[in-house]
Amino acid sequence: MQKIDFRQLELNPFTVIGDEAFLLTAGSYDCWNTMTAGWGGFGYLWEKPAVYVFVRESRYTFSMMEKSHGFSLSFFPPELRGVLDYCGTHTGADTDKAKGAGITPTGLDGTVAFEEANLIMTCSKAAHVCLDKGTIVDESILKLYPHGDWHHMYVGLVEGVYIP
Repeated sequence: MQKIDFRQLELNPFTVIGDEAFLLTAGSYDCWNTMTAGWGGFGYLWEKPAVYVFVRESRYTFSMMEKSHGFSLSFFPPELRGVLDYCGTHTGADTDKAKGAGITPTGLDGTVAFEEANLIMTCSKAAHVCLDKGTIVDESILKLYPHGDWHHMYVGLVEGVYIP
């Protein structure tokens, strides 16, 4: 992987996240988990490039996000859509997702990402907010949480951007 300046990125944030999804990975190289994510965004915050991602408390990755100082986003080419499908339907609590999905974990900037990705962002965790009934203003959104399994929003400052 080659590290590039974030200003070199040419992507549509609405399609690369909303339509294509990515793997969100947290933990150290010795103990990590990844999950398929389709909610999030990019921007500029606190004078730095930033991302925001969402993880439900019920996901195994949530405990890794809580313990970690950073995380990564791995984006894959369309022909590897099966990787996202596999990682979105299996739990890392009892499955080696990398082996099952046929991808190779690699250490980058103190976190884990995947060699087969066509774009990787490594991030340091900067903020964390639990979205719950008290923080959601648009009440129509509450129907997405019938069991109170709230999302937590993590803001990450982009430390590295990598391409093959």
